[in-house]
Amino acid sequence: MADVGDRSDVGDRADVGDRIRQFWDEDSVTYDETKSHAVSDPLERAAWRQALVEALPDPGGTVLDVGAGTGALSLLAAELGFEVTALDLSPEMLARAERKAAERAVADRMHFVVGSATEPPAGRFDAVMERHVLWTIPDPVGALRSWREVSDRLVLFEGVWGSRALDQRARFFLAERLRKLMRTPPDHHAPYPEDVLAELPLARLPSPVPLIEAVHEAGWKGVRIKRLRDVEWAARLHEPWPLGWLEQLPRYVLVAGG
Repeated sequence: MADVGDRSDVGDRADVGDRIRQFWDEDSVTYDETKSHAVSDPLERAAWRQALVEALPDPGGTVLDVGAGTGALSLLAAELGFEVTALDLSPEMLARAERKAAERAVADRMHFVVGSATEPPAGRFDAVMERHVLWTIPDPVGALRSWREVSDRLVLFEGVWGSRALDQRARFFLAERLRKLMRTPPDHHAPYPEDVLAELPLARLPSPVPLIEAVHEAGWKGVRIKRLRDVEWAARLHEPWPLGWLEQLPRYVLVAGG
C-alpha cells in the first residue's frame, strides 16, 4: 500500500509541474511587457546590476541562474563578465532569453538548459542564484538542497508578496481598481490557479522568515539578508503615479554559503 501511495504522490507532483510549465510557456508571450520582469527600465537595470555586483563573486566566475525565465538577470550577469548557465522549466521563456542574448552580444558567455529547478545541471558553479522563483516550486527545500550539490554560494532575490497587513491589503485593492480604470495590463496573462498555489509551500509569504527557515533546513550556512531599496525605488519611479507607490513591496537579497 505504501508503494502505491508513493507512486500517487509522484504523479501528483508531476501534474503540478506540467501545469506550472504550461503557465509560464503561455506567460512568455506577454511577460517582458512588464518593465520589472524584463528589467527594461534603465534605472532599474542599473540598480539590479549593482545588486548583482554586491551579491555574486568576482566577475569571470560561473553562475547558475535557476528559473532564469526570459533572462533578465542572466543577461546582466553575462554583461558583467560571468559565464552564466540559464536554467528554466519553460522552453518558451528560455527561447526568448536566448534570442535576447544574441541581440545583446553575450551569447558566447551563456548556456541555456531546459529543466526542473530541482535537477540542476552537473558541474560546479561559483554561485547559484534565483529571482522570485522559489515560491513556484512544490519542493523548495529539495531544490535548495540540490543547489548545494553544485555550488557553495546561494543568492536569492526575493520579495514580501503575501503581507496580510491591513495597509498593504488596502493599497493592493486600490492599485487593482486603479489599473482597471487606467486600462493598464496586469503583470501576467492570468492568475495562478488556486489549487496549484495550495501545492506551493513558499507562495504568498508574509515575511522572509519562512524562506530563511527553508534555507537553513536545506543545509546552507551563514545566512544574511539585505533590503534592495534601490531596486524598489527604481521600480516605483517607472510606474505612473500613484501605482508605483501603491504597489511597492519590500525586496531583498539573501546570501548563504555551503
